[in-house]
Amino acid sequence: MKVACVVPSAGKGKRLGSGEDKPFMLLGGKPILAHTLGALDGCKFIDNIVLVASRNKLKTCGRLVKKYKFRKVCAIVPGGKKRFDSVKNGLSKVKDANFVLIHDGARPFISRELIKKVFVAAKKHGAALCATASKQTLKSVNKNLFIKDTPERKFIWEAQTPQAFKKSLITKAYKKSKNRNATDDSYLVEKLGHKVKIVKGSYRNIKITTPEDLTLARVLIKKVGL
Repeated sequence: MKVACVVPSAGKGKRLGSGEDKPFMLLGGKPILAHTLGALDGCKFIDNIVLVASRNKLKTCGRLVKKYKFRKVCAIVPGGKKRFDSVKNGLSKVKDANFVLIHDGARPFISRELIKKVFVAAKKHGAALCATASKQTLKSVNKNLFIKDTPERKFIWEAQTPQAFKKSLITKAYKKSKNRNATDDSYLVEKLGHKVKIVKGSYRNIKITTPEDLTLARVLIKKVGL
């Protein structure tokens, strides 16, 4: 059995208000992406990693991989305009895997233990992701911002990555979907009618998107270390 991991890392970091692309911003003295790849590269059951980056950062990624000696990065491919396009480009380079994990390059606090739990669940159910129970009461609204519904909080979970799938399942989901605005891989699999298993994630497994996220990440790295 072979396992591949696609790492979409083509984010520009516009919401961070930084001139540097998000994956290459420093966190604890290392690029955010280096922390993420370190966790994935150290997983024994992952055979290879496909890294997806902005076209103008392909050489930078190559230097990063070489500097930190990430042995499992087998391809660095250009991303697209949307996350959907980037993941699809990455999946096109996965040739001989039975399972595919997808993990955001901007989630540097992922643990190897959680990666393994998601993979084990995917082997059993065909599709799995980690997620955390919502701490907030959420509202469903219409386009005019009037509330349509208040879903019961105990049934609301916030999706994270990694997400893991049978390769045949996730490639079919991306091939059939016309929704390029989708930001969640499991959503595309759900649309095929396939059940997706949730594994309890970690509230530390944040995606660095806003200045507030970066501030929290700098606090976390001092506490947990990477």
